[in-house]
Order: sequence, then structure tokens, then C-alpha cells
Amino acid sequence: MKDVMMDAGVDVLKMLPFLFAAFFLIEVLESNSTGIIHKLMQKTGDAGPVAGAVLGCIPQCGFSVMAANLYAGGMISPGTLLSVFIATSDEAVLIMLGCPGQGRKILALFAVKILIAVGAGYISDFCLKKYITVSEDKRKPRVDCGCNEHGEGIFMSAVRHSVKIFFYLFAFTAALNLCIQLLGMERLSEYFLSDTWFQPVISAMIGLLPNCAASVVLAQLYLKDVISFASVVAGLCTGAGAGLVVLFKMNRNRRENCRIVLLLYGIGVLAGMLLEFIG
Repeated sequence: MKDVMMDAGVDVLKMLPFLFAAFFLIEVLESNSTGIIHKLMQKTGDAGPVAGAVLGCIPQCGFSVMAANLYAGGMISPGTLLSVFIATSDEAVLIMLGCPGQGRKILALFAVKILIAVGAGYISDFCLKKYITVSEDKRKPRVDCGCNEHGEGIFMSAVRHSVKIFFYLFAFTAALNLCIQLLGMERLSEYFLSDTWFQPVISAMIGLLPNCAASVVLAQLYLKDVISFASVVAGLCTGAGAGLVVLFKMNRNRRENCRIVLLLYGIGVLAGMLLEFIG
């Protein structure tokens, strides 16, 4: 047990400087461009799903929260909202960037998720207008994701994010290393339905958890080769982070919210199964 904890601590400590630098840059970006992006999202029109997919790729849950706010205010279409949610990967990309030699995997992940997000966004807007519509009586809310609490500055916000993800990473890495040591990689992979079409079903369900811990879990499972590329795509397609919480908090139409979540889950599972089939 001591060796497991030590190995986990060493692995995660190596990533800590990178995580802090990444979070600091993201905080600077969000603090200086949120207003501009907010206005841009409102004016995208037919290009909404494309803009949503590109912005959603930026790590952190801030843009999924922004999209949920804009949708609840009747300012973007359901397809644009879904494109942001699908493209969002929360902290998973930062974790993968912190591990050497993951560049090609990350580029592939970005490319696939953008394609899925854009396609799903346009199809949703075209086919589901009668089921999910932008109503005129929606209020125009403004809620954040709690990422910058009590007016803390950029530096302290980056520190808090880094510490939070450090503990998530340490806890899950230690647990995963212990499982591998006790069960073996082959047995653990069997529990996650390795090499089957059903693994994306589980991964997509994990992704729906409205917490950055879900993206941490999916990233670590993928980096340890417990789940496949298709499955991590499925999980990160449904991983909208705090965006789902804000959607249910601010949008009064609960039935509509449930349809969006079911659609998001279905898209994630279908994309994962298709990628698994393609191989």
C-alpha cells in the first residue's frame, strides 16, 4: 500500500507545475475574453454549432456554463448548446497534456470531438426543432460555475484549481494502481468491458457526472489503457461538467432539459460505438 501511494504521489507531483501553468493561462483567457466571447456566441447565427464546437474545446467548464446561460436566456439554439457540451472535455485534456508523448492522441481527440460536435449540432437544429425549441419567454440569466469564488484573483484561482485537481488525481491514481496490483490489468479491463461495444455505454454514463472528477477518471483510465479511444471519446462527449447543473438551474423547462441530457448521452454512446466498430 505504501508503494502504491508513493508511486501515485510521484506521478501526480510531476504534473503539478504544468497544471498550474495551464490553469493560470486559462484564467487569464477567461477573465479577459469572456465578455467578447459571450457577445460572439449570441451573433453566430447559422454558424453556432461550429463556433460552439471550437470554443468548447478550451479546457475548463467555463464555456459550457456560458452556453447553458445563453440557452436558458433564449440566445442560442439547442444545436449550439449541444456542440459546446460535446466538445467540452473539462480537465481531461490538461491531464493528458501533462503526460509526455500524448500529443497525437490529444490532436485526434480534438479532431473527433469537433467533428461530432458540429455534426450533432446541425442535425439537432435541423431535425429536432419541434421537440426542443428556443422559447421567447426564457429569462436572460447570468450564473457562473463557481470557478472564481469570493472575487479571488487569477493567481489564487489557478492555485485552487491546481490543488483540487491534484487531490482528485492522487486519489484516483492511487486507487487505480491498487486495483491493477490486486486484480491485474487484464481482469480490470474485463470489468470495464474491454474490447466490446458496450464499454462506451459505461464511459458515457461516467461523463454525465457534473463534476471535473469525471473527466479525471476518464483521462486516467484511458492513459492506463483500461478503456479505449472510442470509450474516452464517448465519455468526454457527455462530460459537460458544470454546464448541466447550470442548465437545470436556469432553464425552467425540465422536460426540455431531460431531452437535451438524453440526446447528449445518446450521441456520446453512438459516437463511441461507431468508433469502436471502425477500430
